[in-house]
Amino acid sequence: MASDIQDLATRIQSGDRRALARAITLAESGRADHRADADALLETLAKSQRQALRIGLSGTPGVGKSTFIEAFGLMLTGQGLRVAVLAVDPSSTRSGGSILGDKTRMEQLSRDPNAFIRPSPSQTQLGGVARRTRDAIAICEAAGFDVVLIETVGVGQSETIVADMSDLFVLLIAPAGGDELQGVKRGIMEIADMVLVNKADGDLKSTATRTVADYAGALRLMRKRTGDAPDFPKAMPVSATEGVGLAEAWADMQALAAFRKETGFWDERRADQARGWFADEVRRALLARLSSDPKAEAAMATLAEKVASGDRAPGSAAADVLALLSGAGDRAKD
Repeated sequence: MASDIQDLATRIQSGDRRALARAITLAESGRADHRADADALLETLAKSQRQALRIGLSGTPGVGKSTFIEAFGLMLTGQGLRVAVLAVDPSSTRSGGSILGDKTRMEQLSRDPNAFIRPSPSQTQLGGVARRTRDAIAICEAAGFDVVLIETVGVGQSETIVADMSDLFVLLIAPAGGDELQGVKRGIMEIADMVLVNKADGDLKSTATRTVADYAGALRLMRKRTGDAPDFPKAMPVSATEGVGLAEAWADMQALAAFRKETGFWDERRADQARGWFADEVRRALLARLSSDPKAEAAMATLAEKVASGDRAPGSAAADVLALLSGAGDRAKD
């Protein structure tokens, strides 16, 4: 099996799109044997140490995220860059699969040989970020993509999880009425590197200009963050349908990425993200062990009822369950 993993890794690094799709499917699988193969594959791919510019993108429903990504992606591929789009769809409550189908909403980009679009079901993951999106990012980097765009579902404070897997975070906003600033959670504003006001064309152009000014003012009130270049975070108008402002937005993204690399913040951020990724995997593994251990599962059910009735404190009851995993005791039966 090790030879199969090595062969798959070699094909991915050579740009084989079928191998890339197969690897992401493997990483998204919930089967234990697939998970083991995916871990072995990621371990092999990590040796390539290839890096892409990871750009997280979120926005309010109806803002035109898919239209923007297609126009932006086509501009990048037109410059000779290879672009991967990881579009995280809401999951069907019946099948667990994607229900929006971003490939159908990015028809031109999906046919571009320098682009790769992968819709992934969110599978009820907090913030709309698929459980294995980080694995998919690593696989796309190893495949030699220059830019990885991570489109997330909706907008809200839980959506800030995307910042833990991206180098830059972009918030897309539509030309708004007076309540739009209140409509966006402060938490997501605090992690945004750029706010792009889309649909800045036609009758909405003047409205977009006012919205940009409103957001620029709001961003100036935010506390300066480590890694912010001068004049960042910033707000600017764009029109995905007319292609206006896309080149300027890309130039600003590159400038911010270059600043962070020069100051060392890029490497520090990547290292912190890797540590967080590791800690999250440990937590997931512990939860998986709890759910697969009949003794621990039964203890959890018993203790949950005791906690619900007020007979036990949640923290103490949780400690009992964890003790079962370590073999340190069996107080949960008491």
